[in-house]
Amino acid sequence: MPYIEPEVIEQARQIDLLTYLQNCEPYELVRLSHNSYTTRTHDSLKISNGKWMWWSQSIGGAGALDYLVKVKGVSFVEAVETLMGKAAVMPTLTVKPKQKDKPKVLLLPEKSKTTDKIRDYLFSRGIDQSITEECIKKGIIFESLPYHNLVFVGLDEKQKPRYAAYRTTNNRRILGDCSGSDKHYSFRIADSKSQEVHLFECAIDLLSYATLTKLSGKDWRKDNLISLAGVYLPKEKIEESTTPAAVVKYLEERPDIQKIHIHFDNDNAGRKAAKTLKIILPKRYEILDEPPKKGKDYNDYLCIQLGIYKSKERSFER
Repeated sequence: MPYIEPEVIEQARQIDLLTYLQNCEPYELVRLSHNSYTTRTHDSLKISNGKWMWWSQSIGGAGALDYLVKVKGVSFVEAVETLMGKAAVMPTLTVKPKQKDKPKVLLLPEKSKTTDKIRDYLFSRGIDQSITEECIKKGIIFESLPYHNLVFVGLDEKQKPRYAAYRTTNNRRILGDCSGSDKHYSFRIADSKSQEVHLFECAIDLLSYATLTKLSGKDWRKDNLISLAGVYLPKEKIEESTTPAAVVKYLEERPDIQKIHIHFDNDNAGRKAAKTLKIILPKRYEILDEPPKKGKDYNDYLCIQLGIYKSKERSFER
């Protein structure tokens, strides 16, 4: 195999997929929303917030290099050469050196004076109305304008919004993070003194688990519940994977935590993510893998328990 300088490989890894496609394969790009794309060849491949996921194959990545290798089947060497211009494919692309992260400024949408749409939506998904009401009062969920989306908010130590995710309240599954979101402060209900913490892929699953807890006659407020703000994508070599930002932040805040419950989905991505965390998290924690007993995720399980028919939303973005 030809030798490629590590610096060259690192430069190739810095090129995100959206930039590559815009410069080299613009005919492949199909825009779904203001910050979400798919491709004409693979409509289950979604690009958003600097990452991509090929849902039909449970394959994802953060850059163009992974895309060329995993999706297009190009050899690693050829992929690097293509991205760095040796094959004269990207004459207009400039690779910028990495810069230190600047403080993120969260841009929240305007709040609606009403909350009818989000209340109805969460009720249709089986979420307990009193839990919804408490989250609204705390300001960690609200209804936005002009589209009346449901917005989940993550607060920092000073109760200042630092993260926000939105999702539509109609039958179109359009969702994503608000600009400037910091996933260290993802949506959570985690101010209990319990020495245990429960991890979920998304806020809806978190609220579903809280509802199931209440249905079982227990107090959901006594649990620490954290959303990871989306599916966690381990690296091919599990031992090289990094811990999700939300988990790192919370465990730093709570050195007394002893037990971690993982409640990821029952699909391949969820099972692989749970397996990875069990391997890479420090051995001092007791880690329990607890996927839903029925259905793909905890909202499926809740709806099954309640006898709710959950219609399939038209999926635009995970």
